[in-house]
Amino acid sequence: MAEHARVCWLEREDPWSMESDLIARFDLPLNLDQNRHNGFHATLTKLRADAR
Repeated sequence: MAEHARVCWLEREDPWSMESDLIARFDLPLNLDQNRHNGFHATLTKLRADAR
């Protein structure tokens, strides 16, 4: 992650208003919420369930 992850932020009074749009526009494989269209969703869901 140190080589490939990027972090940024934007201060807003209503950050939740952007969440759905950002998830739809960007490939965020670790975010399962509202992200069933991602090809990694089923695999990550199973891995997380197995880890529990």
